[in-house]
Amino acid sequence: MLDIKFIRENPDTVRKAIQEKGSPLDLDELLLLDRQILELRRRTEALQAERNANAKAAGKASPEERALLIEKGKQIGAELAELEPQLRALEAKLKELLYLTPTLPWEGAPVGPDDSFNVVTRVHGTPRTFPFEPLDHLELINRNGWGELERIAKVSGSRSYALKGDLMRYEQALLRFALDQLVDAGFTPISVPSYAREEAFYAHGQFPKAREDVYKVEGEDMYLAGTSEVLLNYLHAGEILSEGELPKAYAGISACFRSEAGSAGKDVRGLMRVHQFNKVEQYVLCIADVEESNHWFERMLANSEKILQALELPYRVVEVSTGDMGLGKYRQVDLETWVPSEGRYRETHSCSALLDWQARRAGLRYRDQAGKVRYAYTLNNTALATPRILVMLLENHQNQDGSVTVPKAVQPYFGKARLEPTR
Repeated sequence: MLDIKFIRENPDTVRKAIQEKGSPLDLDELLLLDRQILELRRRTEALQAERNANAKAAGKASPEERALLIEKGKQIGAELAELEPQLRALEAKLKELLYLTPTLPWEGAPVGPDDSFNVVTRVHGTPRTFPFEPLDHLELINRNGWGELERIAKVSGSRSYALKGDLMRYEQALLRFALDQLVDAGFTPISVPSYAREEAFYAHGQFPKAREDVYKVEGEDMYLAGTSEVLLNYLHAGEILSEGELPKAYAGISACFRSEAGSAGKDVRGLMRVHQFNKVEQYVLCIADVEESNHWFERMLANSEKILQALELPYRVVEVSTGDMGLGKYRQVDLETWVPSEGRYRETHSCSALLDWQARRAGLRYRDQAGKVRYAYTLNNTALATPRILVMLLENHQNQDGSVTVPKAVQPYFGKARLEPTR
C-alpha cells in the first residue's frame, strides 16, 4: 500500500509502477475517488462545525430563537446522517483500491511482465555427472521404503505426503539445521501458529489478490497461512516501537498450507508442490532507510546461500523481473537449485524487500530519534522449506546402491552419513 499523499503528488510515477508490475489498478478511478472523499470530508467537517456553533448559539438564545436554532440543528443532523454513510462507503472502496497499489520497483530490476524476463546473475556449483543411471526422488523413495505417498493420498487426497524411516528423520534434521544457522546469524527463533485472522493476510499482501491460494477455516475468521511471514508481519501491528527496538530479525518456523489453486496439472507427482509443508523463514522489520533495507537484503540472501552451500547443492541466483515479483516488492532475488531428473533449476528460496508497503497495511510503526512516528520497512526470505528441498537432496546425493549421502554439515543433526532403506 502506498501513501495516498505520494500518489496524489506523483501520479505518473505510480502509473509507471502499475504498468511494470502488471497491477489491475485503475489509477484514474482511485484519484477520482480520492477527490470525492476529500470533498465529502470538507462538507462533513463544515457541517459539524456549523452544528457545534448552532448548538452553542441555541444555549444563549431567546425561546423564540432557540426553537429556530433547534430546527436548524435537526436539518444539519439529517444532512450529516445522509453524508456520513456515503463517506464511509467511498473510503472503504478507496481502501480496496489502495491494496492494489504497487511498491515502486528497484531501478535495477529487469522490466518485463513475467518470469521469462528474469535474469540469472550468478551460478554456484556444477551439476553432478553420474557414473550410473540416476533415479528421480520418487523412485528413490519407493525403492527404499521412505514414504507412503500412494497410501496417504487415499487418506488426505492429492498433493499430500507421508515420509517414514530415515527420510522422515532427515526432514526434521534439516529444519533444525536451518534454524540453527539463522540463530548463529543473530536471528531470534520463534514458532508461530499455522493460522491467522483475515486482517493479517491483508496486512501481508496476500489478500485480496491471492485469496484462492489460501484455505479458510469454516465457521471462523481464520485462514491457514502459507508462510510464517503472514503472522510475523502482524506480530507488532498497531504498536509504536522505539527505534532502539529495531531491527526485529526473526527465524520463524511453522507448518504451512497452500491450496495450489492456480497450479492445476503442475508438479502433481512427488514432493515439489504439496498442500502442507514445513518452512524456516527469515523475517526482518527495520528502520525506514533504504541502505538499511539493502543491508538486510544482502545479509538474508547470504544466509540462504550459506545453507545451500552447506547442503552441497548446485544453485543459481536470479534477479526477478518487475512483473514476476508481485505488487509489494521493491526487489526480489530467487535462488534456484538443480534438479537432476528434470535437467533444470527450480526455485527454493525467494528474498524480498518491500520497503513500507506491508508496514502501511499492518500499521508497523516506530518513533525515530527525532520523535517522529514512521512506518518501518520489512523483508523476508526462505531459509529452508521441506519437502521441496528433499527433491534436490535425494537426487543430487544419491548413490548407485540407492542410498543417499547426507551432507557433512547435516550429519551431526541426523546422526549418520547416509540414508538407508527402511526395514
